[in-house]
Amino acid sequence: MSNAVKIYDTTLRDGTQGEGISFSVTDKLLIAQKLDAFGVDYIEGGFPGSNPRDITFFAEAKKLKFKHAKLAAFGSTRRAGITAAEDPQLATLLAAETPVLTLVGKTWILHVTEILRTTLDENLAMIEDSIRYVTSQGREVIYDAEHFFDGYKADPEYAFKTLRAALRGGAINLSLCDTNGGTLVDDFKAIVGKVVAEFGGDKVGVHTHNDSGLAVALSLAGVAAGAVLVQGTANGYGERTGNANLFTVIPSLFLKMGKTARCAENLSGLRELALTFDELANLAPDTKAPYVGLSAFAHKGGLHANAAQKVKSSYEHIDPSLVGNRTRVLISDMAGRSSVVMKAKELGFELDE
Repeated sequence: MSNAVKIYDTTLRDGTQGEGISFSVTDKLLIAQKLDAFGVDYIEGGFPGSNPRDITFFAEAKKLKFKHAKLAAFGSTRRAGITAAEDPQLATLLAAETPVLTLVGKTWILHVTEILRTTLDENLAMIEDSIRYVTSQGREVIYDAEHFFDGYKADPEYAFKTLRAALRGGAINLSLCDTNGGTLVDDFKAIVGKVVAEFGGDKVGVHTHNDSGLAVALSLAGVAAGAVLVQGTANGYGERTGNANLFTVIPSLFLKMGKTARCAENLSGLRELALTFDELANLAPDTKAPYVGLSAFAHKGGLHANAAQKVKSSYEHIDPSLVGNRTRVLISDMAGRSSVVMKAKELGFELDE
């Protein structure tokens, strides 16, 4: 199993579907440059077929020179009953002139028959034809298998047929999406493992939502099962209860699971990056965010502060400086002498206990 993991940021598309999140074109261009500097592998810039702002963003993004990241435009497979070359949405995607296109297609029979209202065979053709067409135009394709886990539970054979169609078309990655966010960790890991066994881990990615409070846990479980690409968003922004928070996923992958990626070398800038996103989104930072929150390494209990003063790892799961954070001691009626001494030192005063 490879230790290398690709990081795919979808803040500029899926993240903006979160309530209260809205970025201007200028914001999006700045964010893309920040993400590239941090070292993510893919930046999903938006859905040019859905709104004029994203069309403008991609037009402006052509002028940017990324050091590492590949810019991706997001869209769906062709409509039923027409060819991929005739589909106006695919034409808009190609006009974005990004090196990567991320195409979403249906896995769950319920969505094929009741939402798209087409046949199962036509859906397979839509997936394969769309990917083959855009790859023939020189694009790499990441395939987002929408509702994959619900679809697999309903009909595993058909779910696998959709993935085979994507690979026949030329997709470089199959990103398995827990679109409704309802899958639990054991089921998620088992299903990802079956996909990896069937198609090879170098082809598999994961995309999770936080509706059950498990988006980060699912992402890590997917990697443990063999996935090599993780999709997520800054600070967990996203539709409903949000997406996997990359600022929790990334340090967990590198510091806890021994995985590697280009952005690992910039991990000390993680807290600053998280704050930058909140500032651009005009949101108050989540002080209790894992790793990067103001309270992530704060000690209020006197016993905790005393122990952390003697051995930092006794009450801190990592060295906070690794993610650009720091230890804080809080003074309250729970504080003891050690807390007061540590707080005084933090403020530049030396006291004896």
